[in-house]
Amino acid sequence: MQASPEFAELRKRFRNFAFPMTAAFLAWYLLSTYAVDFMSQRVAGNINVGLLFGLGQFASTFLITWLYIRHADRNLDPIATQIRDELEGAR
Repeated sequence: MQASPEFAELRKRFRNFAFPMTAAFLAWYLLSTYAVDFMSQRVAGNINVGLLFGLGQFASTFLITWLYIRHADRNLDPIATQIRDELEGAR
């Protein structure tokens, strides 16, 4: 089954979502680690860019989760169901 075109398509669709999201999230995280001067700039009062980025990481985690669920429902689950049905002999 791993050599089938359906499984290859499933892997491709997963990777097309997972790799860019992972790269974006890591870039966001690394920016907060290495851009110390930028992150320490004050926005208002005791609030600086780093604090806003830190809070934004929580929001971005929920956003990425929501996007993945939507992507999986539309693009991954139909193929995975087809593969499972084929393996189990349901159809």
